[in-house]
Amino acid sequence: MPELEAIIFDVDGTLADTERDGHRIAFNAAFADAGLDWEWSVPLYGELLQVTGGKERIRAYLAEHLPDFSPPEPLDDFIRGLHRRKTAHYTQMMRTGSIGLRPGVLRLLREAMDAGIRLAIATTTTPENVSALLSAAPVPGHYPALEHWFEVIAAGDVVPAKKPAADIFHLALTELDLPANACVAVEDSDNGVRSALGAGLDALLVTVSSYTRDQDLAAAALVVDGLGEPGSPPPKVLDGGCADPVAGVLRDAGCVDLTVLRALHACAFGRSGD
Repeated sequence: MPELEAIIFDVDGTLADTERDGHRIAFNAAFADAGLDWEWSVPLYGELLQVTGGKERIRAYLAEHLPDFSPPEPLDDFIRGLHRRKTAHYTQMMRTGSIGLRPGVLRLLREAMDAGIRLAIATTTTPENVSALLSAAPVPGHYPALEHWFEVIAAGDVVPAKKPAADIFHLALTELDLPANACVAVEDSDNGVRSALGAGLDALLVTVSSYTRDQDLAAAALVVDGLGEPGSPPPKVLDGGCADPVAGVLRDAGCVDLTVLRALHACAFGRSGD
């Protein structure tokens, strides 16, 4: 079995809990800019998150809730324009630091980089959104900007199909030039679980977010309620095929660190026989 060589992270809900108070707010601002009286509430946006990709989400909203809507220009152009406005609002919000990284994320990224573990991103959000989030994150003074910690950033419309299709993870693996069994993937949603597993990333850690706590995530190797920090209560193990063998390692570590990820990796690929 190969050693753990890389960690591939999702972004929204995983690196930062950006959906409810980031993307949703930006969509509503874009609608207001366009003179539309649409308002995506917290519950409605949770439903719309079953569709990955912002442009795809607008299209799904129209089909389900406003089937008689007549856009002022061809529908594809109209949706692209709305999404551009939304991205501008979102990136401005991120640049102000209004939404930070989830607890434990920067610690784990730093541990990985210091240990020579390669870092990558596989996300359906746009590269501009990723850059805005990472560039606003504070890092220790002797480290480069967080965006430069990631060797590969696979994001947005660079693949034919978005999550839950496996395309974006396949792309990240190709650009890393690594097999799936040399990596751990970190996700937060059922669509992310299906995408990662479809690319053979059996060593899959899920850290549930505000919108995904009630989703069926049991197919992941390990499901926890966060990454945790030393000195704080350890993360709760919620589910996963490697929950039992890894729980003790997590309890001893007190947080999700490289020791935990290596145990997860060994369990996931040892069990599958790779």
